[in-house]
Amino acid sequence: MKRIFYFLILFTVFLSCDRDTQTNNNNPYLPNYSFEVILNMSFPQYSVLAYPSSAVYVNSAGAGIRGLIVFNAGSGNFLAYDAACPNQALADCSTMTINGINAKCPCDDAEYSLFTGLAAGKQYPMKAYRVQMIDATTIKVYN
Repeated sequence: MKRIFYFLILFTVFLSCDRDTQTNNNNPYLPNYSFEVILNMSFPQYSVLAYPSSAVYVNSAGAGIRGLIVFNAGSGNFLAYDAACPNQALADCSTMTINGINAKCPCDDAEYSLFTGLAAGKQYPMKAYRVQMIDATTIKVYN
């Protein structure tokens, strides 16, 4: 009887674990593109990512919709978001800018926390992407 009990617990834990979690990125304003970008923090344009609560804007070909905002959340945790305003249709003003630990959408002046991707009173969070540490100075951002 104990074996069956342990087996059921183990089976339940096994089914509930997900190694590759991703936030829900269903947003009617933003298309879903597949891409992969490698960032080396040894390069000057990304060196600020070595410090907690710092962010960089990555505007390279194929990096998201309007580029990426990559953020060092501390303790070795990096977050990556699309730089497109999540609550606006794509327009000339819909590329967010970094404002400290926030990202600001110039279309409606909404500020999104880079820790959570959320803005007060807004329906959609920032479009999050997967981040993988390849080694101590290299980050892979992909969708």
